[in-house]
Amino acid sequence: MDHVHHFEMGTWVMVLAYLTSVAGCALGLACTLQARTAISQRARLAWLALAAVSIGGVGVWVMHFIAMLGFATPGLPVRYDIPRTILSAVLAVLSVFAGLLVFGVRERFRWWRLLAAGLITGLAVNLMHYTGMWAVQIKGTIGYQGGLVALSIVIAVVAATAALWFTAALDKLQWRLLAGLVMGAAVTGMHYTGMAAVRVQVDVSAPDPSGAEVFSFLFPVFVLAAIALAVPVCAVLMAQAPPEPAGEDLTPDEQPLPAGAAAGSPRELV
Repeated sequence: MDHVHHFEMGTWVMVLAYLTSVAGCALGLACTLQARTAISQRARLAWLALAAVSIGGVGVWVMHFIAMLGFATPGLPVRYDIPRTILSAVLAVLSVFAGLLVFGVRERFRWWRLLAAGLITGLAVNLMHYTGMWAVQIKGTIGYQGGLVALSIVIAVVAATAALWFTAALDKLQWRLLAGLVMGAAVTGMHYTGMAAVRVQVDVSAPDPSGAEVFSFLFPVFVLAAIALAVPVCAVLMAQAPPEPAGEDLTPDEQPLPAGAAAGSPRELV
């Protein structure tokens, strides 16, 4: 029989998870925008790495484990396999980086890049979620309802694509914030859709699961999340504005002469 709660600590956990995801995703998308206007390949890759840590590490991975505070099999222990948990974090950052690498290495917009990056980034969100669920150890087994798993993938891919489009196509701050809200909705919506797909079969005669309780590693996770947000925030605040095209602020009399024009030409004498 199914025997699981998803809001054991109340719905405030879902709100906190969403806000955490929005913060990580909005900052990561801001770093992605910086990467698209960076003047060197090394700078682009550095910005994309910061974006991947913000989105994959904070917006996806930390959000997942905040949301998992509400997951419980009442009266029975829930534990987490630490190596698998660490693996889920690494996969989240690397797979998001792969998606952003497709989208964020060129300043000029291309639809195929947007669609490919949205697909890869959306799948990255799902990869992290189900790897993180692989780390969950209970007295029993965990299965999934296939239709809801497919829906969770669609939600993540569509919303990730929309968030990347908002970031690249619309230059105003409010649209960038909206991109963070959309991306946060993608990650959180995917998580809870994936959790709705969970089917738990409890076996009370099974031995207690091995691993760590979620609260035992939550504090280190929050410390790492704070560092993962602080570095990109400082980088974005200290980033220089993109260089303006040469001659943009010159008056008509200060504009350079056309090619081939010589001193003393009619234009110069006017």
